[in-house]
Amino acid sequence: MTTRFTFGGDEHIFVEISEEMSLEAFFKSLSITNAVRDTEIKGVTEICPANASFQIKFNPDLIHPDDLLTELKRIEQNADLSDAVLNTRIIEIPVFYQDPWTNETLMRFRERHQDPTVTDLEYSARINGYDTVESFIAAHAGSPWFVSMVGFVSGLPFLYQMVEREKQIQVPKYLSPRTDTPKLTVGYGGCFSCIYSVRGAGGYQMFGITPMPIFDPEQKTSYLKDFMVFFKPGDIVKWKPINREEYDQALAEVDAGTFEPRIREVVFSLDDFNKDIEGTNTKLEEILYAN
Repeated sequence: MTTRFTFGGDEHIFVEISEEMSLEAFFKSLSITNAVRDTEIKGVTEICPANASFQIKFNPDLIHPDDLLTELKRIEQNADLSDAVLNTRIIEIPVFYQDPWTNETLMRFRERHQDPTVTDLEYSARINGYDTVESFIAAHAGSPWFVSMVGFVSGLPFLYQMVEREKQIQVPKYLSPRTDTPKLTVGYGGCFSCIYSVRGAGGYQMFGITPMPIFDPEQKTSYLKDFMVFFKPGDIVKWKPINREEYDQALAEVDAGTFEPRIREVVFSLDDFNKDIEGTNTKLEEILYAN
């Protein structure tokens, strides 16, 4: 990985760790941004991590841009990934695949799609070599996903599939964005899955919908009373396919304030994962579903 530093106007430095997403790039970005935070560099006002990059906002009246650049390069050179271990959590997210609401929406925007004759799931299954939509859904929900970034829209997580690169699902975004996407749609674009935290425009393929709120600015949701945004970078997600009855039940529990996501604390080691991806994923699921 060759790190690239560029200035963004008078108050930002953009740091690209890698041109492609990988867990190694994420952990290096995390290591550097944590070091920037812990060093408490005078003049740094904001640290914004992304999938394989990050951006630093600074006050040029308090630190010269060249001095900050020198300090960031020093921190980058000292970044140590030999013991990349993260104390994090694994979370079960219920998904109603092939739901009527995303299906109605995608049918309104077929002229913007690569193949107007099929649904998003049918298209995604075909171009990834799956014989049926059901087998494609099983692949999407079969392995854990790593939250590499939260943002773009408030509370929206970008999720990276935790499998060998040759097994990763890849699906292009719509040819041109939709003007509507249902709230809590589970989408897909490039190599990333996501959850649309609010209703609005979007270009990702639509696979389904979750009943579980992930962003609540009023903080009325039972598990969002401490912070309005549910996800944070480093979270691990396991999709759980559900049917309409289960979806309606979960919605009723959310409305009643009794819905509680299944969450377990875990320790994730990048070295252990790279040595045995399938074994690591199995252990994560065992922790998630242990009584």
